[in-house]
Amino acid sequence: MGIGQREDLIHAYQRVRTRSLEIADPLSPEDCLAQSMPDASPVKWHLAHTTWFFETFILEPNEEGFAPFHPAFRVLFNSYYNGVGAKHPRPQRGLLTRPSLDEVRAYRDDVDRRMAQLLSSPRGAGVAVLVELGLQHEQQHQELMLTDLKHLLAQNPLYPAYAPQPMAIGAPPGPVDWIGFDGGLAEIGYGGRGFCFDNELPRHRTYVAPFALASRLVTNGEYRDFIQAGGYRDPSLWLAEGWDKVCAGEILHPLYWVDGGGEGWQEFTLHGQQALDPARPVTHISLYEADAYARWRGARLPTEAEWEFAARQSLLTGGALHPEAASGEGLQQMFGACWQWTSSSYAPYPGYAPAAGAIGEYNGKFMVNQYVLRGSSCATPEGHARASYRNFFPAGARWQFTGIRLAR
Repeated sequence: MGIGQREDLIHAYQRVRTRSLEIADPLSPEDCLAQSMPDASPVKWHLAHTTWFFETFILEPNEEGFAPFHPAFRVLFNSYYNGVGAKHPRPQRGLLTRPSLDEVRAYRDDVDRRMAQLLSSPRGAGVAVLVELGLQHEQQHQELMLTDLKHLLAQNPLYPAYAPQPMAIGAPPGPVDWIGFDGGLAEIGYGGRGFCFDNELPRHRTYVAPFALASRLVTNGEYRDFIQAGGYRDPSLWLAEGWDKVCAGEILHPLYWVDGGGEGWQEFTLHGQQALDPARPVTHISLYEADAYARWRGARLPTEAEWEFAARQSLLTGGALHPEAASGEGLQQMFGACWQWTSSSYAPYPGYAPAAGAIGEYNGKFMVNQYVLRGSSCATPEGHARASYRNFFPAGARWQFTGIRLAR
């Protein structure tokens, strides 16, 4: 690694680490501590865990005279790396009143100082690949910080806003166009020279039959029509497991919708409680809801191969805290609005092999009981939107920015 490359890496490290603190800056210590459900983590934990990653996987094996900032942090802030050792139970992260937020910030400062020293030394050349993975990992957690925080704030009857600026009402996007593709033998998976996650590899060939994709995402207004037409009362539209959740009262409408009675539907956003904007994409829905809506429309969800085949001709957009309404022609909102459910189970590509050691637990061990989502969301950091990127959630997950693109 030359001097210029080393300086670029140091700059990238500083930029990503600073961004995490910027997300947390508007929050109180109380905001940063609370945990609203087992699948979400406190902001304080995210700030500490991303620091733990650099300390554990980079400083510990490479820093001369390594000593941990605090020995207990190895357990407290380990997420799911069994190869590293014991972990604090995930549902109890919100009970960690100690260390304080100030101590977590001191932990970040200490690790950042030591990382700067390591990257500036000859030893730093050998860790560039792991540093890049650590930065990409932290950016994934930056999106989680926002989505987990949104779930937390939504539990408060005051419906507090993270960002006080009001959202503008979107212009009606117009009717859906169906964009046809001839299909054929397609190259799927990452084929560039920059960074990718191991689950995007190896690039391989797969046959894609002719198909069509909807030109834009399903809107709030269109999904409201589905609800009003009795979509949540018709078992013929639902996968069995989804219908069980409907009958149990677990799924009644998109996660952050609030029935305002005579005032109509409202939606909780990071900008606070808003009147439902019919032009914006419906978001925070499960695979069950996406699949049921698609059946109601006489369509289906795309496979991940179809989605990637089509996405390679799309532009990247984003930079908001809530999905924007569609505008323009051709395929729209492929990136930067909502993660889009596919009908594909999250499985390894032919020839996939995880890395050796604990770092190999990053993706491979989750390739079961999950579905692939494609694209990126309004909360996705720059550099994480590419045609081959494979996100994955359980079928019932709704707290992420998840939306619907129809296929047929």
